[in-house]
Amino acid sequence: MSIPLALRAERCLPDDGYTGILVGRVWRPELAGPSVVAIREGGIHDLSAEFPTMSSLLDLPEPARAVREAAGERIASLDELLANGDEATRDAARPFLLAPCDLQVVKAAGVTFASSMLERVIEEQAGGDAQRAESVRARVVAQIGTDLSAVKPGSPQATALKQVLQEQGLWSQYLEVGIGPDAEVFSKAPVLSAVGTGADIGVRSDSSWNNPEPEVVLAVDSRGRIVGATLGNDVNLRDLEGRSALLLSKAKDNNASCAIGPFIRLFDRSFDLADVRKEVVNLRVDGPEGFALDGINSMQFISREPQDLVDQAIAAHQYPDGFMLFLGTLFAPTQDRDHPGGGFTHKVGDRVSIRSARLGELCNRVRHCEDIAPWTFGLRALIANLSGRGLLATGRL
Repeated sequence: MSIPLALRAERCLPDDGYTGILVGRVWRPELAGPSVVAIREGGIHDLSAEFPTMSSLLDLPEPARAVREAAGERIASLDELLANGDEATRDAARPFLLAPCDLQVVKAAGVTFASSMLERVIEEQAGGDAQRAESVRARVVAQIGTDLSAVKPGSPQATALKQVLQEQGLWSQYLEVGIGPDAEVFSKAPVLSAVGTGADIGVRSDSSWNNPEPEVVLAVDSRGRIVGATLGNDVNLRDLEGRSALLLSKAKDNNASCAIGPFIRLFDRSFDLADVRKEVVNLRVDGPEGFALDGINSMQFISREPQDLVDQAIAAHQYPDGFMLFLGTLFAPTQDRDHPGGGFTHKVGDRVSIRSARLGELCNRVRHCEDIAPWTFGLRALIANLSGRGLLATGRL
């Protein structure tokens, strides 16, 4: 049994509706490929004739202005797209929303909030065993406390705390990246593999302890400029990562384990990085058995500045097509689901809603990775499709 996603425009849109510059990607069945679109009050307009890829659009000097000035072909209303958004009931002959990024590498910053940092320490101490986590949590909190938000990463105070924790035998690789000078920035998913709102999201069938991670995701161009933001679900397998940090890629990068959307909101007069820093991301999980979980990821409690995370990502690497950067989450579920002390883990059929006032709602349903349709539309397919549509004549990909 699964719960209908019930995608609606009033939930999908930000609280201020169409005030901002909203861009995304739509699968167009009649073209057998994706189009970059503008989400406007008058409908969804295809901008691919001017911007074949989202990467090319975001790399412009003024992306928001370029979108405002572009007309584009109207292909549907937002309501029509959302009515066909639920993957379980989708009509393959009609258009639907995709993840709003394409050529960008999908990166993620981990352990950027004190609360979730403690949960990572607990995962490690418990060896990925959800049954042991409660007793480990009590011991760790007794030694460390629950409020590390005042500790600035890389500061003398953080260095002193590190020494104390090492002496107590509680130092951890997660504390190292949480309060040390170097942030954890890793590759979350391959280019083009992220799924959008309405799509199924995946957890491995051999995982017994996993959770959603509701996050703000930055859109960064090839020069390292932050040009917009969206929402993301960095689906995580806590049992695998807890067994060993060397299993991070297996815990994070699986079929449909990265959801991004519904749109990218470009920076303009109505929305900028200061607004990102104040955003509150709300999570809701509704289970097929009647279980409900609510959580909040408040960006005001992030330990590292978003710009610092971008700077660290590009300090020794280049991203000629830009990148998307998950900023991490304050939320780490401890609510028991099946029995006392058992903690939270996903069940097949869970409806997961991630919403914020300025970025709208990303909504997905949980299934096993092995049961979700395999990802097949990669870079070669995209290039061949755009070429066949005559969109590469200008040389702008």
